[in-house]
Amino acid sequence: MRDAVTALTRAAGNLFDPRIIAIVFLPMLASLVLWTLLAWLFWGAWTGGIAAAMGSTTVAGWLQSWSATWIIDYTAVLVVLIAILPAMFVTALLITEMVAMPVIVKFVAGCYHPDLQRAAGGTLAGSVVNAATGITVFAVLWIVTLPLWLTGIGAVLAPLLNSAYLSQRLFRYDALAEHASPEEFAQLLRTSRGDLFLLGVLVSLLLYVPVVNLLVPVLGGLAFTQFCLGRLAEARARACNRRQSPATDV
Repeated sequence: MRDAVTALTRAAGNLFDPRIIAIVFLPMLASLVLWTLLAWLFWGAWTGGIAAAMGSTTVAGWLQSWSATWIIDYTAVLVVLIAILPAMFVTALLITEMVAMPVIVKFVAGCYHPDLQRAAGGTLAGSVVNAATGITVFAVLWIVTLPLWLTGIGAVLAPLLNSAYLSQRLFRYDALAEHASPEEFAQLLRTSRGDLFLLGVLVSLLLYVPVVNLLVPVLGGLAFTQFCLGRLAEARARACNRRQSPATDV
């Protein structure tokens, strides 16, 4: 837990570096603009399509007999809003991956781990597959956990945990792609899975803080890069010490 908190604290301090300031608002603002435009263009089609689909159900017949068909219209609006919110988050993370992460990895590696050798274990194809898998699981989890939104606390916990899963799934790969070998990546994932998810939870909690939530995608990229490169450097140092120990004993 200490490493996760340290990584997030360092990431918060990194936000004031000129190289990071230049990109810090880009992912979330670009996502907001994109989905606002799409909603403006297709709002009627989206809500109308959902309302039409609901209109063919048995429940719609009951509502019509009670002169309460307005419930269908309001439900259609709610469904669209529930779908847009995660779509905005996913879009912001993808923009961060494509635009911000190369800058972030170069910044963190240069400032904190200048001697960390690159093993280039990650590939563009691997990043795409990782992102596609993560987004698919996230979408399924979002749909499956929708009933929990009716429980009150579930409306907070379900999106939080789902967002934490997706954040750590996307950022851990890109944070290590240039520097870790496939074996090192697999080892770090085995030993740090819990801490990675915890860091995802800490980052996702900030989504509930107004204004700060605009910084979350880049802040998350920074935090996971700080954490992953730090753990990688420690693992290599331990491996180096183990190799030197027999020679020292002799």
